[in-house]
Amino acid sequence: MSSNKIVFLEQSKMPTHYYNVLADVPVPMDPPLHPGTKQPAGPQDLAAIFPMDLILQEVSQERFIEIPDEVRDLYRLSRPTPLIRAAILENKLDTPAKIYFKYEGANPTGSHKTNTSYAQAYYNKKAGIKRLVTETGAGQWGSALAMACKHFGMECEIFMVKVSYNQKPYRRTFMKLFGASVHASPTTITNAGRNVLAKDPDSPGSLGIAISEAIEMAVQRDDTNYSLGSVLNHVLLHQTIIGEEARLQMEMVNEYPDIVIGCVGGGSNFGGIAYPFLRDKLTGTKKNLEVIAVEPASCPTLTKGKYEYDFGDEAGMTPLLKMYTLGHDFIPPKIHAGGLRYHGAAPSISLLYNIGAIKASAYEQTEVFRAAQLFAETEGIVPAPESAHAIKEAIAQALRCKESGEAKTILFNLSGHGFLDLGSYEMYLDNQLENYTGQPEFTDAAVR
Repeated sequence: MSSNKIVFLEQSKMPTHYYNVLADVPVPMDPPLHPGTKQPAGPQDLAAIFPMDLILQEVSQERFIEIPDEVRDLYRLSRPTPLIRAAILENKLDTPAKIYFKYEGANPTGSHKTNTSYAQAYYNKKAGIKRLVTETGAGQWGSALAMACKHFGMECEIFMVKVSYNQKPYRRTFMKLFGASVHASPTTITNAGRNVLAKDPDSPGSLGIAISEAIEMAVQRDDTNYSLGSVLNHVLLHQTIIGEEARLQMEMVNEYPDIVIGCVGGGSNFGGIAYPFLRDKLTGTKKNLEVIAVEPASCPTLTKGKYEYDFGDEAGMTPLLKMYTLGHDFIPPKIHAGGLRYHGAAPSISLLYNIGAIKASAYEQTEVFRAAQLFAETEGIVPAPESAHAIKEAIAQALRCKESGEAKTILFNLSGHGFLDLGSYEMYLDNQLENYTGQPEFTDAAVR
């Protein structure tokens, strides 16, 4: 039996620039619209909640954007991250495919989210901001921002989706450990939260609701900005350090992926791993590259949503974004991949899906956890439930290679570990997880 190969990149070779996929997309992205006038939103419309440096990154058409030295210094706490060949899993599947994964869980917060939390905190601190307010689903993003704010001496307030607040208590403990205040959303301290609770006192919450509460809180003070963990261009931009590292590491073992896979809620870790490789497809050098976004069958934004303008939050406070959406008032079922319970997908991902540059698939909760268990048994890492969606697709692709005899190279992003999700795994082992098949229009897994 062959053993796993771990590919380390020297810190001296860590990328110095982020990659902006919008420079290479062949059609322009539709602009965000002002929520009141419905006219294209300009930089000044975003200045109430974002620093100008991030606004300029949001609209930039530059192919590469330099990473500030201060941010690179923080990245060195855990970057570059390892690229690992899952040889034991390959043997278990008896597949001719080669499976590689980029492991983003070996940092203090356990996920990829620090790639943007450090950058966002840095730019806000530079602009004189003293307090950041945000939302979080399963808590990975909230944990990352809490740690970044502590480093830069800023206050941090977090609205955590209530179902995850209850499912994942140690995530909220982590955030509080770094000085953040954490609320179970929907709350009674904002108009947005009170309106939701008036309609449904037992609301499990959603990322859309938590975003509404966070923005409402952020605009009340001049020294406060809103910070977002996914969806917007500047967030996915910061995550591309993942794929830029992976390109160098694949070159070190003389490999290039035939298939690149990432899970998708808002889309930050998917963009992080996929965009630097999509550069080759979009510019014509790797036309046959297959890129797959994987989502929950109970929240199938890409596979079942509509491509149209919609609000990024439940209350309609954000600019309208052109994206695949299930509707900003959609409340996803109480799945345990809380970071994927979002009604929309990043506008850049949505555009790439719409023009056929990427594909999408969706899977039920229990089959995702089965894939996670197999991965833990073979590779020794307990994956976050969100990341396990990418594992499920990688296994499916490897088994197709077994049937066809093709020796494809598969790369997926293991965006975080699941050590703080063991309560969810306990429910899985006790056969207590549901698949939410009561929504027949959302239950079929399909790549299109």
